[in-house]
Formats: sequence, C-alpha cells, structure tokens
Amino acid sequence: MERSSNEINAQHDLYLQEIEGIDDYWGPTFRAIYKNDKHDAFAEKLEQRIKHHDKDIERLCNVYYQGFIESIRELLEVRSQAKKLNSEVLTLDKNLHVAAQGISKSGAELLQARKVQNNIVVVISQLNLCLPVLTTYSKLKKQIMDKRYYPALKTLEELEHTHLPHVANYRFSLQLRESIPKIRESIETASMSDLKDFLENIRRYSPKIGEVAMKHTNEQLASDPTLVGRKKKRIIPNPGDGISSSHYSEEDLSAQEMIDFSPIYRCLHISTVLGSRATFETYYRAERTKQARLVLQPPTNMHESEESYRQYIYAVLGFFILEDHVLNTGNGLITRAFLDDMWTMALTKIVAALQTNSSYCTDATLILRIKDLIMLFCTTLRNYGYTVKPLWEQLRELRDHYTEVLMQRWVQVFREILSKEDFQVVQAGSQVEYDDIVSSFPFEDDIPDDIVFPYAFPFSGMVPKIYQQVKEFIYACLKFSEDLNLSQVEVDEMIRKSMNLLLTRSFSGCLSSTFRSNHINLQEIIQIIVDTGYLEQATIYLDQFISNITGEESRGVTAGVVQGQPAMFRVAREDAVRQICEKLKQKLNEFIELESYDWVLVEPQGHASSFISDIIAFLQTTFVSFTNLPPEVAQIACKSACAHIANSMMLLLLNEDIKQISMGFLHQVNLDLLQCEQFAASEPVKGLQEDVLLSYFVKLREILDLFTSWDWPTYFHDYAQETSKYKQVNPDVAIVILEKLREGDKKSTMFTVLKKSERDKKKLQETVLKQLKQLSQLPSN
Repeated sequence: MERSSNEINAQHDLYLQEIEGIDDYWGPTFRAIYKNDKHDAFAEKLEQRIKHHDKDIERLCNVYYQGFIESIRELLEVRSQAKKLNSEVLTLDKNLHVAAQGISKSGAELLQARKVQNNIVVVISQLNLCLPVLTTYSKLKKQIMDKRYYPALKTLEELEHTHLPHVANYRFSLQLRESIPKIRESIETASMSDLKDFLENIRRYSPKIGEVAMKHTNEQLASDPTLVGRKKKRIIPNPGDGISSSHYSEEDLSAQEMIDFSPIYRCLHISTVLGSRATFETYYRAERTKQARLVLQPPTNMHESEESYRQYIYAVLGFFILEDHVLNTGNGLITRAFLDDMWTMALTKIVAALQTNSSYCTDATLILRIKDLIMLFCTTLRNYGYTVKPLWEQLRELRDHYTEVLMQRWVQVFREILSKEDFQVVQAGSQVEYDDIVSSFPFEDDIPDDIVFPYAFPFSGMVPKIYQQVKEFIYACLKFSEDLNLSQVEVDEMIRKSMNLLLTRSFSGCLSSTFRSNHINLQEIIQIIVDTGYLEQATIYLDQFISNITGEESRGVTAGVVQGQPAMFRVAREDAVRQICEKLKQKLNEFIELESYDWVLVEPQGHASSFISDIIAFLQTTFVSFTNLPPEVAQIACKSACAHIANSMMLLLLNEDIKQISMGFLHQVNLDLLQCEQFAASEPVKGLQEDVLLSYFVKLREILDLFTSWDWPTYFHDYAQETSKYKQVNPDVAIVILEKLREGDKKSTMFTVLKKSERDKKKLQETVLKQLKQLSQLPSN
C-alpha cells in the first residue's frame, strides 16, 4: 500500500513537471490524469504545489522590497536633476541651433558645390569619351572632302567599332550609327564616280600611250633588236618621294608611267572593305569590254590616210597595254583568262578592220607605211605577251593586195607606154645609141661585127621600156618583203609569182586592149607580136635578176616559159591573132563590098572579077610581111582569110535580096573561085599541110560544079554517101540557088516563045526542085 502511494505521488510529480515545463499543450497530461481517476488526488497535489510557489514568491518579495524602495527614492532624485538637465539641454540646444544655422547654410552650399563638382567630373569624363567620336567624325568628313576614300573607310570603321560603343547612350550616337551606311554608300558612289572619270580619261589617253609604247619599241629595235620580246624595265618614281612626273618628259616615261592608276586601286580597296569586290570586278570588266568595242571600231575612211591607221592602232595598243598593267598590278581585278578572251575578240575585229580598209587602199606607198606600222604594232604587242599570229597572216594578205595595187599602177604605166608607142622598129643612129639600147634590154640575136649605122633592131621601143618597168616592179615588190622575216625562198617565190602575174595578166591585158583599139593597124599588131617574142626570150634574164636579189638559184626559166607557163603571152597572142583575123576580115569586106556582079549575066567575062584579083594581091602582100611572126600566127591568119572569102562568096550566092541569077553568073563565080583556089594551092604561108586552105573552098566548089555541070543524077544517086562527089551540098542550099536560077530564066523568057529544049530544061528544073524538096524533108544523119 505504501509502495503504491509512493508511485502515485511520483506520478503526480511527473504530471506537475510536465505542466510546469510545457506552456501551450497540456492535453495529453490532463487526459492521463483523468484516465486513472486520480484527478482529485492530483488536484490536492496541485493545490499544495501552488501554495508552495506562493510561499516562494512571498519570500522573494520580502527579500527585494527594501531595494525597491531605495530605487524609487533614487529615481525621485534623478527626476529633479533630469528636469534641470533638460532645461540646460534646451538652452544649450537653442544656443547650438542658433550657432549651427550658419554652419548648416555653409554645409548646404558646400554640398551643392560638391554635387556640381561631381557633375563636372562626370561631364568631363563623358566629354572625354565623346571627343574621340567627334574628332574621328571630323577627320572622316575631311578625308571624304579630300577624296581620300580608302582612309575614310578605315576611319569610319574605327568610329563605328571603337568609339561609338562608348557613347551608345547618347542620341547623337544613334544618329551617327544610322548615318554610317549612308556614308559608306556615298563613299562607294564617289569612288565609282572617280573610277568612271578615270576610265573616260584613259580612253582618251590610250592613243598617246600606244604611240609612246611603239616609239620605245622602235628605239629598242634600232639600238638592240634582241630586246624584242622583252618588256622594258624602268625605275618608276615613287609618288611619296615628292618626284612629280613633270620632271620626266614623255620620251623618258614608259607607257604605264603616264597614267595614275590610283583610282582603280582605291576603288578596288574600297570595294574589298565594303564586301562588294565581286560586283566591282564585274563592273570594271564590263566597262572595259564596252570601251574595247568602241576602241576597236575603225574611224570612217581609215584607208584614206596613214594618220587614221596610226590613231586606230595607237588606241588599240594603248588599251591593251593598260589592261596588261592592271593584270600585273591589280591584285586579281582582271584575270589572264579574261584578258586572253578580250584579246581574242579584239584580234578578230582588228584583223577584219585592217583587212577591210586596206582592201580599199590603192596607194602602194601608203600600203608600205601601213605594213611598217602593223609590224611595229605586232612587235610591241609581242613584247607585252600578246599573240599576233593572225596579224602576221594579215600582213601576207596585205602583201597580195600590195602586189595587186602595184600591178594596177603598172597597168597605167604599160598603157601609157603602149599609147605613146608607134610600134616601129628601133633604130640606133650611132654606137652610143646602140650601147644604150643594148644596156637597157638583153638583145641576143646574131650581131654582125661591123655594124652599119643606122642599125635597125627587130623590136620596137616598147620592148626595152617594158623590160625596165618589169625590173622596177620587181624592186617595188621587194620593198614589202623587207623586215618581214621571210626566208629567201618565200621572197623568191613571191617575186616570181608577182612578175609572172604582171606579165601574163596585167601586161597581156594591156596588149589585148591595144589590139582591140580602133587606131591600131595590122602592121602594128604584127610588130607587137614580134615584140612579145623578144620579151619572152628576155624572161631568162629577169629570172637571173631575181636570183641575184634573193640569193636563190635560178629556176631555169627559158624563153616563153615562166613558172611552168608554156607561153607567157599566149592569151595576148591569141587575142592578137583574133585581131589580125578581124583586121583581115575587115579589109576583105572592104574589097568584097566593091564587087559588081551582074546577077543575070549571060556569058562570063573569061577572067576573075577585079575585086577577087585585088583580094589575092592584098593577101599575097600581107602574108609576105608575116615572115617575122611565129609560123602558127601566120597560118591561123591565112586560114581565117580563106575561110572568110569562101563564106563571103557563099553568102553572095544565098543573099536573100538577090531573087534572080543566071548560069552566066555562076560561071563567073566559078572563075573567081578558081582564082582563090590557085592562091590557096600556092602555099602563101609556110608550114601549112597540103590542101588545108583548099578545104575551105570545097563546099562552094561542089555547089558550083553541081550547077555548072548539071550533074543531078550523080547527086541524087550518091546522096548521103561518104563517097559522094557532092557530099557537102545541102539540099536546102541547092533549093535556094535553083529557085533563083528558075526566076532568072522566067525573066529572060517572059516575052518569048519557049523552045522545046527550054521547055525540057524547065521541066527538068521542076523535077530536080521537087526531088531536092523531098530530100530536105528527110531527117539529117
């Protein structure tokens, strides 16, 4: 029992400790007290504890009460002293306030001053940040004004990336930043404007550059030909050294030194900085291509003067010298491929322009100057690395044109010689005259030891004159080949070909024109043919003359044979033969016009007609004068004369104006034909085959034999047979003649009574005519 009582007390003490120890949450404790139904006992215990604590409090109060009373008493004393101190403090504060008013005012002023000072310091620091911006911007404006665009771009970059970020809070910074693209654009525009001015200036100055370059090349060639193919190296004065180009004359400066290329380099740097290099390269190349096309257009009527050629070549040369310089110094502004393409295009146009204009040029001296100009042009271009092969080919074409122009000039010379020549043999009245003639023309004929003056040469004065002019022509041809670097073989072939063309075409053409002129007579034509023979013989000396000039061996030209041509004046001689034949025909026509036939003659005269006798006499005299001609010429002329006589007599028989003829007329024509046949058989010209001339009269002979012998049965029986005696008698021709005979018989028997023999003759004529008409209806073999 005692033990449980102690446990309960201990439990209650524990509860009391929990209550005393915990201030806010007693629920579990109270639940435990009431759970054990010991709350009454706990309440008593709690009451006891309260009383215990009250006793403790009372005891403590008794202990500290005396101290409290003393403290109150001390506080009351302090109160009086505090009031006194308060009054003293108020007095002191009032006095201090009065005294501090001045100090406070000075302090406020000092504070304001400090603020102003601080603001000034801030402003100075900000101004120090803004001053580089303003200074740089002022520098930029000055550089733009002075057209120093590349430094201006560098300054603009410095302003944008270095200085403006420090003043980004200011409004003017924003304005500057917004104006930077516009400034860049204005710099680019201004630099491009300078570039356009530069391009325009170099276009105008290109001819001068080309002229100076060609002059330097000419000087190099004159001093040292081995310099050809190498660019001239010179020390270019540095602009930074203060040396101006005025200290150098144009003769001292090279072509590149005469132009300030800084606008190109400046624009190239600017476009590189602006990131538009590709656009700039495209623009520059396009503009230069346009200028190239303008430069390559030849001036109007360029072929009329050497100066026009010079200006054209100078301009082209200057243009490509500048482009070569830009290629080497422009840091890739143009490429070798671009320049090669432009040169290829230009070369085609240059060759076409030179070819077209030179083809109009008719002055040989001007062509020689053009040749020298083109050669110097080619050499200068080759020095700068350009290909000039097409230009050398053009020089070869120009050489051919030069030869043509020379031949045209010599055509005039030949015509003048031929127009003034009387075509009489040259006579030397003294030894001096003889020597002059022999020295001007190589005369090879046998010359007697004792020459009797006056001595007559077989040729006319035309021969030595033409020979000397051919030599002059050879010299003129040789002038074009100078400095062309042609081999001796090429020069030799060119001169021989040109001489051959001169003689076979130009001179032969002049001869042909002379032959066709009205004032030339038959004897003069004969003398010209003789002269051409001597000129052909002299070609071997011309061949040797060419060999002496060119150094090539002689080609072995024999008389009348040049470069494989069997007869140098064959065409002219054929024309001369035709003219001889025409002259003979004209003369024969004059005789034939004098014929006075009685178409209804009853009996023949018993001898040939007078006009036939005159013709035969004329021909005999004429053919005697043909002894100096080549045999074939006289033979052709003789054949032509006989053929013309036979045809003329046949035309007389078939003349439509003559309606009536008689047998007496036919017998008279037969006598005339006999006279002609005797002439043909007499061999008037040597070398003709037997019966060749008689063959021209066979047709007329068969017709006359048929009618005079009235051998119609034989004609009809052998008609169309090779063995026919009258195989060349055409039925139509026989019908015409027979009808004219019948008309003649009608006129003679119109007022008479026909005899039986005449009636039989008439019936026979009708029968023959009927049969002839039947034959004419048959198809010809």
